[in-house]
Amino acid sequence: MSPREIPPRGLCADIAQRLLVWGQGQRPDLPWRRDRSPYRVLVAEVMLQQTQAATVAPYFKRFLACFPTIDSLAAAPLADVLKQWEGMGYYARARNLHRAAQIIVVEHGGQVPGDPAMLRRLPGIGRYTAGAILSLAFGQDTPALDGNVRRVLCRLCAIEEDPRLPAVQRYLWDVAHALLPPGKGGPFNEALMDLGATVCTPQAPHCLVCPLLGLCEAQRQGLQENIPLKVSRRPLPHYDVTAAVIEDNEERLLVAQRPLHKLLGGLWGFPGGKREEGETLAECLARELREELGIEVVVGEEVMAFPHAYTHFRITLHVFRCRIVSGTPQPLEVAAVRWAGPGDLKELAFARTDRRILEIVSS
Repeated sequence: MSPREIPPRGLCADIAQRLLVWGQGQRPDLPWRRDRSPYRVLVAEVMLQQTQAATVAPYFKRFLACFPTIDSLAAAPLADVLKQWEGMGYYARARNLHRAAQIIVVEHGGQVPGDPAMLRRLPGIGRYTAGAILSLAFGQDTPALDGNVRRVLCRLCAIEEDPRLPAVQRYLWDVAHALLPPGKGGPFNEALMDLGATVCTPQAPHCLVCPLLGLCEAQRQGLQENIPLKVSRRPLPHYDVTAAVIEDNEERLLVAQRPLHKLLGGLWGFPGGKREEGETLAECLARELREELGIEVVVGEEVMAFPHAYTHFRITLHVFRCRIVSGTPQPLEVAAVRWAGPGDLKELAFARTDRRILEIVSS
């Protein structure tokens, strides 16, 4: 089989049957698999974007306890949704899910659409997520390619090219569609995802216990460790970022809410920002507080500094105690600003970095 050939129909049927049999005995007990209602599948699949199942499970339970129906999610303030999402990261997912729920309630009568085109028009729903929802919640024979599935298919067909190439991606979608057993798209997709997560792992795949042993071209050629092709990535850029811890006479902390259209939008945190070329850390922080909040401060001692990585860049966050010498905090370049006491700080949604600062300064 050449890298551009779709596996023959008989081989596709054999692969599908082996996976279905294997999947029946390997189903992890995940909370979203106990009830395949469309709303629960929608929440789970959005959460599973960029996040492993073991991490998602407790968040899923908590989220559904707070928002048991799509109507309750649509009616909730975004701040409450972000609070339930706090700590899981990639907060655009939470904002997209909240907006999608509102659209579903208004435009689809509160029913998650089972039409592929309508589903894809919802915010945050790409081809993979739509395929997962359609197959798992609606029983449609629609492929769903996440990172695990791409790896399995690259090895199955011995694809030695960069899997990110458009031509390779189109081919993998075609293979996934050809493999789907009629009427069993959901169980098949689930088994394929589970195989990639537990057996056909990125390093040291467990080929000898794989249900596709003997059918996998990469294993047959001894290429399983080299597929998918590992493409070297450019080093992530690094930035120094500052944050201010400011207390008032009542021992409340000054916190600001990030604009919705920016990184970590809607979350609260300690005000500050990225150091520009030629600035000291103290100069950076004083400038950011002037621009964002309209206040002049004296930058005091550095409380802590720690690294943190985002998807496309890394930072070192430098945290300073500061004192206001003039001006009243106002939201010039932030969504909101407030003085928050202990009770407020528990209720507000913070990014992981800001929650870490809060734990240190409150201890």
